[in-house]
Amino acid sequence: MTSREDDKIVRDFGKEWQHFDQSHVSTEALLASFRRYFCIFPWQRLPENARGFDVGCGSGRWAKFMAPHAAILLCLDASRKAVAAARTNLANEDACHFIVADVTAPPAANSSMDFGYCLGVLHHVADPEAGLRASVRLLKPGAPFLLYLYYRLENRPMWFRALWRITDGGRRVVSRLPYVLKLTISQVIAATVYLPLARAAKYFERIGHDVSDFPLSFYRNRTFYSMRTDALDRFGTRREKRFTKADITRLMTRASLVDIEFSDSEPYWCAVGFRAAQEIAIASA
Repeated sequence: MTSREDDKIVRDFGKEWQHFDQSHVSTEALLASFRRYFCIFPWQRLPENARGFDVGCGSGRWAKFMAPHAAILLCLDASRKAVAAARTNLANEDACHFIVADVTAPPAANSSMDFGYCLGVLHHVADPEAGLRASVRLLKPGAPFLLYLYYRLENRPMWFRALWRITDGGRRVVSRLPYVLKLTISQVIAATVYLPLARAAKYFERIGHDVSDFPLSFYRNRTFYSMRTDALDRFGTRREKRFTKADITRLMTRASLVDIEFSDSEPYWCAVGFRAAQEIAIASA
């Protein structure tokens, strides 16, 4: 049973994907972003006529590139507006099936899927572990699952983490505002903070500086549309959980994923694991 807070979060994300449906982004830009997230995905492990699922599909930007690798790809999202946007964007992808469903109750048979992924979703839900376990149960033993969760900046310097805490205070205020105000403020932030810092990082990289710890350097080669989308995603959400690499390892292990591997490049943290042959027992606290 969802709470009023959950309903508000789902409703706001639905509006976000309706507003930023990614339909005007070039295939090249979307593919570059896809490759960053899926760089560790074990493509060689997929069988012919693979069946997979996308948890929290949003506008379908990842499913666009996964559909050609699948006979069936379930695109699941708790928001009807998000599913509608994905259905429009993926109208020519016969493999895609669109389902409105809560992350903790995906409507598919257990042990029926050859792969799954969930990118940028579980850090917004009340119980990330329950959501992950529900997804993993859909996988056949040995099938891969790709996960992306916001990181706790544990690999960043102290000043970087202090700067983030300031911005997080701003998020807590902005995220409680009516949607129109959240949208407006996030777009101002994208134009006055994201864009200048990203372009500055690109300039300094060009003249030979290491910009790995430069704020928002991740966006140095990304479009302004991407910055606008992510600024709303970052400052518009009421709930944001963050995880260390060790936290994510524990979360995935408790969900019966094994042979866990992390990407060593941004975005942090992307990890892939494989469903264990037998469910891993969770020790009582």
